[in-house]
Amino acid sequence: MLKEYLIQNWALLLITVAFVILLKTTVFLDKKTINRMLVLVASVFVLSLVVFAEFYWNELDLYREVRTVLIFIRYSATPFILAMIIYALLQRARWFVFVPAVIFAVVNFASIYTGVVFRISDANVLQRGPLGYLPFVAVGLYCLVVVITLFRQSNRQAVEIIPIVFLCVAFASGLVLPFVLGKDYAKIFCTTIIIALFVYYVFSILQMTSKDALTGLLNRQAYYAAVDDNTKNITGVVSIDMNGLKVINDRDGHAAGDEALKTLARCFLRAGKNKQTVYRVGGDEFVAVFRRASEDEIKQFIACVKRNVAETPYSCAVGYSWADDAAKTVDEMLKESDRMMYSDKASYYSQLERSL
Repeated sequence: MLKEYLIQNWALLLITVAFVILLKTTVFLDKKTINRMLVLVASVFVLSLVVFAEFYWNELDLYREVRTVLIFIRYSATPFILAMIIYALLQRARWFVFVPAVIFAVVNFASIYTGVVFRISDANVLQRGPLGYLPFVAVGLYCLVVVITLFRQSNRQAVEIIPIVFLCVAFASGLVLPFVLGKDYAKIFCTTIIIALFVYYVFSILQMTSKDALTGLLNRQAYYAAVDDNTKNITGVVSIDMNGLKVINDRDGHAAGDEALKTLARCFLRAGKNKQTVYRVGGDEFVAVFRRASEDEIKQFIACVKRNVAETPYSCAVGYSWADDAAKTVDEMLKESDRMMYSDKASYYSQLERSL
């Protein structure tokens, strides 16, 4: 029995061990997230044992009553695992993401006695009940929540969208392949999920090397890489500098200053569309790079930023430079936008002094 399990799940075991090692040695995730991920990985491993035992005893036509319980566990565990993915990967996820999974589990448990979802016939064949497609509906709903939420909290750049698409394809295969491959797909479901999570995790770590840890914006290194890559379609640069960060740090502490920077970053992201990317290039310095954007689109972005920031207790100085058909280099545009930004900052402090 052990030999058969190893043959069927060797890839899963290797990836699980590698996953655990990476989670135990990473410096990019907080302890709470790491613990949640470890529970998630352990749950997938345990589910692989359940699936193997169910199919192994099915082939031997043994323990029919036990198999019914194992099927209940398999059908119920999948929504729980997806809920754990939400709980581990998504920001601000709370315990109530498990509530639908609990409801699905109760219905599946009732099916042991009623056959409302599944039953094992006298001929030892798994049959669907009136709610036989409920497990697929449950998985589909959770997958939809995962993908939509990950997309919404992303920076909408290719480096973040690609792993989300990969995860989406992996989840979609769990909904489609059972109807193509039949019940045998259950044998590779756990391996599919663990591979999808592992690949997404690796992509996430790679993204973190180009992200600013405090604000979630792309960092200075990513900015240099961006302006060195295909500069011909860069048509605009916006320089943004926060006003009064030193005063906030000195008066209220650095934690308050950090909160101010995070608030401004959210304002920039809310103002953003697909044609620009915002970077944190210094302590309170930000740059937005525009590709194939008109001057009106840049001005609309600046206006939206100013409206968003006006809703907060903070303020910032803004300047921009635009060049049609890349008539200026990025360095020239940055110098021009910086001059405008510093002029805006000087005007802000001049008005502040007059009001005192």
